[in-house]
Order: sequence, then C-alpha cells, then structure tokens
Amino acid sequence: MASEISNLILVKDKDAYTIDDSITLNVKFSLNGELRNAFNEKNWTDAYEKNDNQFKLKYEIKLTSGGLRKHNVGKPINTYRKASIFWTRNPKLVNPMKERRIWVQVAKNFEPYIKLTEEDVQKELFDFDEPIVLSASELGKGKHKVGAEVFVSWNKHPYIEKNEERMHSKEIEIDIN
Repeated sequence: MASEISNLILVKDKDAYTIDDSITLNVKFSLNGELRNAFNEKNWTDAYEKNDNQFKLKYEIKLTSGGLRKHNVGKPINTYRKASIFWTRNPKLVNPMKERRIWVQVAKNFEPYIKLTEEDVQKELFDFDEPIVLSASELGKGKHKVGAEVFVSWNKHPYIEKNEERMHSKEIEIDIN
C-alpha cells in the first residue's frame, strides 16, 4: 500500500463574509499508508541504531481560486515537520508496559511535542490542520470557489523510500457581501 494524502478538506470559519473580514480557512488532511505504517517504534529504534535520527516531512499548502485560470489566494504555507529520534532514561517518559529508551520528539511549527504512544506520535506527525488567513477584499465581492493544493515530500530512510504526494481538495464556496 503506497503512501497517500487522505481526508483532504477545507473548512471555513463562517458561512458569509463582508468585504472587510478576515477569512480563516483550515486545511485538514492526513498522510496514510506505507509511510505512516513504517514510522513505528521498531523502525525508529532500528534507525536510531544506524545513526538515522531525524525524519523531515516537507509540505506546502496553497489556496487557489478562479475557474480555468486559477490564481493563488492568501499566503501559502511552505514548511516542514521534523521527528527527532533520541535515547533517554528520563523517568518522566516511562511506558509501564516495557523497557523503552528510544523516543521521538515531533516539531510542528518549531513547537516540540513528545507523545508516549506510537499512535500518538503518528497522529502528531502525519495529521494536519493548518489555518490560512486571507482578507475578503483579496477575493472581492460575490461568490468564489476556493480549493487547496497540498504537496508533501520526504527523503529515503532505512524504513521508507523517498517519495512525494500531491492532492487537490474539493472547492468550497465563499460568499462575500
């Protein structure tokens, strides 16, 4: 099963806007399949032992509007998430089920998160909910169809091949009075 972007949706913060409003659109999606399944405790422990202790997931999100001649709206997000694999005996990071010393810290927008379960690490790294703010005046009065284009890439590691994925969301309608 290949890696894929799934559940890509665009969520607006309200139903109608005035020309002076700021519009917040949340772009939500997940990265599922081979990559998510391969980023597990066994593989990150093996990777750590091979001195491969960083995983970087680059992603870009653009909003587009218009019919055949689409144009970008708002400021695109072009950033990354990073997982740092590290060894510790920190007593606060204790899993009572087993003797575990290899941990993962996920950095999202330069904020560090340490989760205690494999599933929570995967959610932190591969589930996205990114707000993009644009001004209604950029679109102008009337009804506008806006969609999101998402691009994600990563490099080769012992547990996964280098790859990239791209996907377009369904368009949503934004009404500006």
